[in-house]
Amino acid sequence: MTTGPEAARGAADAPVPYPRTPAEIITVLAHYHRAEIARMAGWRDRIDRTTNWAITVIAAMLSVSLSTPTAHHGVLLFAMLLVLLLLGIEARRYRFFDVYRHRVRRLERCYYAQVFAPRPDQTGDWGAALGADLRHPEFHISLADAFARRLRRNYGWMFVILALAWVLKITSARLQEAGRGEMVHSAGEVVGNAALGPLPGWLVLGAVALFYGWLLAVGLSAGRRDGEDGQVHV
Repeated sequence: MTTGPEAARGAADAPVPYPRTPAEIITVLAHYHRAEIARMAGWRDRIDRTTNWAITVIAAMLSVSLSTPTAHHGVLLFAMLLVLLLLGIEARRYRFFDVYRHRVRRLERCYYAQVFAPRPDQTGDWGAALGADLRHPEFHISLADAFARRLRRNYGWMFVILALAWVLKITSARLQEAGRGEMVHSAGEVVGNAALGPLPGWLVLGAVALFYGWLLAVGLSAGRRDGEDGQVHV
């Protein structure tokens, strides 16, 4: 009986066993489905973590900016930039999540759905498509579409809250201790309150308006992918 290094080399050269019987194939499918679910859940957790960071940033910045009359409105502008950065990070993570979700949905739609409710019109070599995806993984959604989708799903509301807080800040001449603000009485005062360092107020107002106009255009351009995946998608 051969032992030692020669036995190890022989074991390494032996062909990899593949499932041959229907029972073995079903076992492989079950374990593979469980593995893809775990990978998808891991990336989903990363997406939720980024969203939680954004909510924490907004809560902290709102507390700093609106809690005292001496806080500058630039704090809220800085919060907008931070949330935009987190949105970009989340869009990148969403693309990876979408890869594994696409595989899970292919298995569920083409195999498990047929197990529970067979349809004679189920066509297409989904196994070959899944194998090709495993050999050469590719993103199924562009970074721009992922950015737009996360903006429309979650971050749009965050930017709305920041915009309302910023408008309240620049239109209140001062915040009283009782929590009631004395509002400005002219557009000139609003422009003056919107000034940011050497930047005049009209320039800051224009930049914020352009920024939110761009966000609105991006959010409205987000494509819906309902056909194969149904209406339940992230």
